[in-house]
Amino acid sequence: MASSPAIDLQDGDALIIVDVQNDFLPGGALAVKNGDEVVPILNAYIDLFLTKGLPVIATRDWHPVNHCSFQARGGPWPPHCIANSHGAQFAAGLRLPPDVTVVSKAATPDKDAYSGFQCTELEAVLRSHGIRRVFVGGLATDYCVLNTVNDAMENRYEAYVLSDAIRAVNVHPDDGPKAEQEMIAKGAMMITVENLA
Repeated sequence: MASSPAIDLQDGDALIIVDVQNDFLPGGALAVKNGDEVVPILNAYIDLFLTKGLPVIATRDWHPVNHCSFQARGGPWPPHCIANSHGAQFAAGLRLPPDVTVVSKAATPDKDAYSGFQCTELEAVLRSHGIRRVFVGGLATDYCVLNTVNDAMENRYEAYVLSDAIRAVNVHPDDGPKAEQEMIAKGAMMITVENLA
């Protein structure tokens, strides 16, 4: 895996936390194995970005009860992250700042969205802040993190994946590593919290 030297956070950087919601944590409706491990690490990233006065953005699945991704409608997943439910809430231990920008996705019945950019205001939010580099962590590596990072690069952002703060669903055992390799191949840089200054 590619690694990165020390990176100085600067104006034009944003932290994007992907879908760290109760239903994706152990005990949730669509639990990611060890998904709760990302929470304290993401808190460390949040502290770094806040110290520098840089924006923190959190995406979330915000599904209607009859969402097309649910098995009852022929989708692959059990019902999860239903809008305004406990399962859709952010992890209790995640220390999101009061001014966090929350981006809701897949909020209509007939359209799914793994990427935080898909049919949301995320691109407009980043442009309004003059963002050039995005630092992305959360859940899950092989779905919403992968697609958010790929779309970020499609939109010409420099993308850094927080490799210590992502976990995979692994429907197939190697889905997580494959997703990481795909992001690297497309130009993303894998980093850990120790890389940031």
